[in-house]
Amino acid sequence: MELILGLPEEIGLECLTRLPYTAYRVASQVCSQWRELLKSPAFYSLRKQTGHTHKVACLVQSLPAISDGQKHVGPPPYGIVVFDPVSQNWERLEAVPSYPDGLPLFCRLSSVDGKLVVMGGWNPASWEPVKDVFIYDFRTRQWRKGKDMPSNRSFFAAGAVEGRVFVAGGHDESKNALSSVWAYDVTGDEWEELCPMNEERDECEGVVVGNEFWVVSGYGTEFQGRFKRSAEVYQVGLNRWQRVEEVWVGDRCPRGCVDVGRDRKLICWADADAAVEAGACAVGLGEKTLVAGWAHLGAPLEVFLVGNSGQNDKLEKIDVPDQFSGFIQGGCFVEI
Repeated sequence: MELILGLPEEIGLECLTRLPYTAYRVASQVCSQWRELLKSPAFYSLRKQTGHTHKVACLVQSLPAISDGQKHVGPPPYGIVVFDPVSQNWERLEAVPSYPDGLPLFCRLSSVDGKLVVMGGWNPASWEPVKDVFIYDFRTRQWRKGKDMPSNRSFFAAGAVEGRVFVAGGHDESKNALSSVWAYDVTGDEWEELCPMNEERDECEGVVVGNEFWVVSGYGTEFQGRFKRSAEVYQVGLNRWQRVEEVWVGDRCPRGCVDVGRDRKLICWADADAAVEAGACAVGLGEKTLVAGWAHLGAPLEVFLVGNSGQNDKLEKIDVPDQFSGFIQGGCFVEI
C-alpha cells in the first residue's frame, strides 16, 4: 500500500518526514500504516538524519492562580509548558498521570529520542519524596508510566546521553548528600547502577557535553549551602568519573542556570544579564538558548533567546502571554 496515493514510496516518506509534530495526532488517524510509521524509532531517526526535527523547550512552571475567595496556603501547583522557538508558540501539556492537580515539586526533566522524561520530586500534597517516572511521547501526545527510580532522592542532577537518563547525587530522605549514580534505559524501561562519583553532591546540576555527563557543583552532607567550585565528568563507556577543578562560580547554586559554551567552559546565566539575575533558568535549543528569570524578586518574568556562543551574545526578548508568566523551576529541550 502506498504511503500517499499516486506517489512513489520514497517521495511519500519524504513528505511525511516534513510534517510538524503538532500534526501527528491527526495524521496518525489517517490509516494504520501512517500510525505505525509515525510511532516507529526508524522514522524518528530518519527525521533527525534529514534535518526535519526541531528542538522545543519543556519547562516546569507554576500554574496560574485560581481564586476561590480563600487565601492560598503552600507552594503553587506546577505544570509543564512547551515553548517552540520557531513559531514562538506557548503550550501547556496535559497533567502527568497520578498528579492531576500539579507536578511533583522539584521534579527533574530530561529527554530521549523525542520523548520527555519526568523523574522524582516531592508529592505536592504530602511533600514526601517520590520515585515516579513518567514519559511523554510527542508523537502520540500521550503519557506512560516508567519504572520507578531505585530509591528516593531529591535535588539530584539529571541528563540524557545515548538513549539513557543519568541520575546522580542529591540527598536521601534523611538529608544525607549522595554520590551514587544510576542510568535509566527509556526504551528498555530498566535501571542500572553505575560507578559512584568521587564525592557527595547535593543540589548539583547535570549538563550534557557531547557524550559526557557533567555533574556541576553541589555540596556534602556536612557542608550544606557551601557549593563546590568543582564538577565531575562521567565518560560513557568507560564507567568512570573525572574531577574538574575551579569550573563553577563560588557560593551560587547551579540548578537551572548552568550551561557549557563552545570553549567547554561553564556559563552561569544568572550572571549574563541583570534582567534575569533572580531565578535564572536556561535551556539550550541548538543554535540558541532560552534564558528566563527576573531582575529581582517580585519583578515580572523576562524570557530571552540568545546565541549559544557565550554570555556576550545579545539577548532577544520574547513576548510571554500572561498565562505563561509564572515561576520557572527548571526545564530541558526535546528534539521532536
